[in-house]
Amino acid sequence: MGYLNNSSVTVDAILTKKGRELLAKGRSNFNITQFAVADDEIDYDLWNPAHPLGTDYYGTIIENMPIVEAVPDETQMLKYKLITLPKKTTKIPVVTVGNTSITLVAEGDIAVISPNTSNFTGGNASLGYTAILSNSDVADIRIAPGGELQTSVLPTAPRFIGDNEDAQSVAVSGRSFEVVAKRQIVDKTATITIIGNETGGSTTINLTVKATTIQTSAATSALS
Repeated sequence: MGYLNNSSVTVDAILTKKGRELLAKGRSNFNITQFAVADDEIDYDLWNPAHPLGTDYYGTIIENMPIVEAVPDETQMLKYKLITLPKKTTKIPVVTVGNTSITLVAEGDIAVISPNTSNFTGGNASLGYTAILSNSDVADIRIAPGGELQTSVLPTAPRFIGDNEDAQSVAVSGRSFEVVAKRQIVDKTATITIIGNETGGSTTINLTVKATTIQTSAATSALS
């Protein structure tokens, strides 16, 4: 959802595809228990502590910026979620992975992704991470053995629009993940976005799956 303007508290809310599915199952299934807010539109470089009119005007430009309308595609919205951190926190939690580039050379090859949250003790320990594979034609993604979330409150795995109109993205939530290469006739690429379900923040992994090499043997014949 988003504010239509910054002069009145008018909210424009649009259901995502997942929200429409739950609503179609009945009111009992459509129960909003949590929400997130973000400041995607804000350019904090516009904060001007040198404004000649004083502190009340430092954020004048930011406060008068237009706010975008609600968009149900989370690849374009809620990239920079606001979070509540304990007092005296001096560092923002950062989601990291061991390698931001993965290359799989054959069908069935597996890579393990084990995200970590630095600068924040126990960050994402309860709700874990969401991993979004941009194109399921390139590979499969699943929760790694032992990477399941040990909680009855599971985050909603969003569905994203891929870079190509025919690309089918998939998302799973857990503590660690496996990427399994699919058979390819040409080299293919995709991205895997890892998002912290509690602290926010994300990181992107570039995935490449190499074309499968077909072995051929030359036939010989003898003339008599």
